[in-house]
Amino acid sequence: MKSQDPEIVKPHAAPHGRGAGTNPQNRFESTSYEVLEEEIDAERKITTKYFRDTSKTILAKNDSPDIGFSYDLNPYRGCEHGCIYCYARPSHEYLGFSAGLDFETKIMVKPDAHILLEKEFKKKSWRPTVIALSGNTDCYQPIERKLQLTRKCLEVFLKYRNPVGMITKNALITRDIDIIAELAKLNLVVCTLTIPTLDKALQRVMEPRTSPSELRLDAIEQLAKAGIPVGVSLAPVIPGLNDSEMPAILKRASEHGATFAFYTMLRLPYAVKDLFTDWLKREMPQKAEKILNRIKDVREGKLNSTEFGTRMTGTGEIAESIRQLFELTCAKYHFNEKRNRLSVDKFLSNWNAQTELDFD
Repeated sequence: MKSQDPEIVKPHAAPHGRGAGTNPQNRFESTSYEVLEEEIDAERKITTKYFRDTSKTILAKNDSPDIGFSYDLNPYRGCEHGCIYCYARPSHEYLGFSAGLDFETKIMVKPDAHILLEKEFKKKSWRPTVIALSGNTDCYQPIERKLQLTRKCLEVFLKYRNPVGMITKNALITRDIDIIAELAKLNLVVCTLTIPTLDKALQRVMEPRTSPSELRLDAIEQLAKAGIPVGVSLAPVIPGLNDSEMPAILKRASEHGATFAFYTMLRLPYAVKDLFTDWLKREMPQKAEKILNRIKDVREGKLNSTEFGTRMTGTGEIAESIRQLFELTCAKYHFNEKRNRLSVDKFLSNWNAQTELDFD
């Protein structure tokens, strides 16, 4: 048997509070590096480092038919939440980093995000449309508590009356209820909290720096009570690991005020496939092969699929049973009975936009 056979390769131990255990080679680079033990302190921790992102534009255009928005805005690149399954990990490779520990510990910060957003809205060519905040990495990751870049962007959305769709795994979103509620009054916002599991132990190792699921449920309740349309995302659904939790998550979300729901099947592009496999073998070695085989069952024998139309939901009998379970449970708890159509006709062009808003 070859020494690299996945059955006998020892999984890489992850530093404390991190999802990945290694830095796989960047697919665009000919060289690679590992995190040195000197970078890990006595408590097995790695300090997060932040870098200034000097991008001149802030909106990324989406042309995927599987995604329901045309533009997304990401104040941060990389994500300290450290979710091992994150499909966005390979995007860090465009910056010369690795999709592994680098993605969690080397965060690019866009300090001018709100200024760049306002520049977009001031252009005569801009046509109001829903912008996702954020479509790639979480807009409420830990550093947002200090930098408040997402909050500043929300102020710009309200100033110009442009609609925004928000999605996060962090209860920090409740900090900005004052602005989000004003957007909601104008039918300019919809919020989604992602909850893939209610299992505290699983959540800690699978999404090490996200808010506990109970706090996310509490955030849903606070948003709903403020009159803000809010829903829940079950993402990702991992066959053999968390798919059985779907009814319980939807029930709890409904009890806390969520009115819509959706799910996406686990996606493992590029280096995420090996990172996730390594994590499974490390955290749940007895279940790893079963889960990997279940994933292959919904991906036509592979661990990933990039086909439009099926990449978000999977194919085959297991995928179909998950779809049916989701739809039946949604019907039971009255999810998705009303579609949230955000307004695009309230946009204020530069000449008549408010010049100052105060939310202190």
